Amino acid sequence: MLVSFIIPLFNCLSLTRECVATLQKSLPTELQYEIILVDDGSTDGTREWLATLSIEFRIILNKSNLGYAKSNNRAAQLAQGSLLCLLNNDLIFKDGWWQPMSKIYEQLGERAGAIGNIQRRVADQGIDHSGIRINAKGKPEHDQNYYCWPYQKREVPAVTGACLLINRNTFLQDGGFDESYLNGGEDVDLCFRLSAKEFINVVALRSTVLHHVSASPGRKMRDESNSYLLASKWRPQLKALALRPYTRRYLTELWLTSIPSAIWKDVVISLLYLSHFSSRAPRIAITGVEQMMKIEFARWQALFGKG
Repeated sequence: MLVSFIIPLFNCLSLTRECVATLQKSLPTELQYEIILVDDGSTDGTREWLATLSIEFRIILNKSNLGYAKSNNRAAQLAQGSLLCLLNNDLIFKDGWWQPMSKIYEQLGERAGAIGNIQRRVADQGIDHSGIRINAKGKPEHDQNYYCWPYQKREVPAVTGACLLINRNTFLQDGGFDESYLNGGEDVDLCFRLSAKEFINVVALRSTVLHHVSASPGRKMRDESNSYLLASKWRPQLKALALRPYTRRYLTELWLTSIPSAIWKDVVISLLYLSHFSSRAPRIAITGVEQMMKIEFARWQALFGKG
């Protein structure tokens, strides 16, 4: 089985070189693979460095900065592997990161959607990503919790595209990344589309890479635009996934105060819901999430001048 590792590039040559070197060093000797580097118009010497690489690398040069979604889609179309591993160029790979991800892919078989892993920050070794969850406001955020070692995988709503393993046909048949997004949100959107087709998105809990977490300036409006697009497209699904976090927060706030006898019924319903004894979400969570999402949409509409 041939694996295509796809790495979009835009400047940051020193990080790219470290990424590629540690990737090659960390992969099993018996693994058949290709590395596809997609340059998005770098101006820091990246293109000159790419020209020095051996023929074992496949190089794609974009005339301009097409962005993460388009660059990955273009490379996926040209990839020869049956498996795609999409990577950021600011990762550092440790021995043993690949095997847990490929093992889980084999276990899931035809049900395999997007497979992610644990990502720790280079700066302090803290967990930056153990999956993507939906918070009480109905917005995606990185889960940064540690999950016990005996477990090999954990099903999640989505994983980050910084390190994502997926079957090539599955990726392409679903249209790849939605190119409406610009460097943010396309990974969550992909995972939601996979879930809608009953694929399973998981985190490989025994696979760990290091990540120079992005701190790029000027991202706020772009991130807001991506968030608005994602929420507009997936509002019912985000609402459904926000119900348990909202219920959990509601009970926590009550626990820290006193619980009036008039709402004991809500408390019981909430506890049954959180413990999965009941699929019925408490009314207070439904109305609460709806109100929080309504406020967020009003903010976006004011921000972008949309009616």
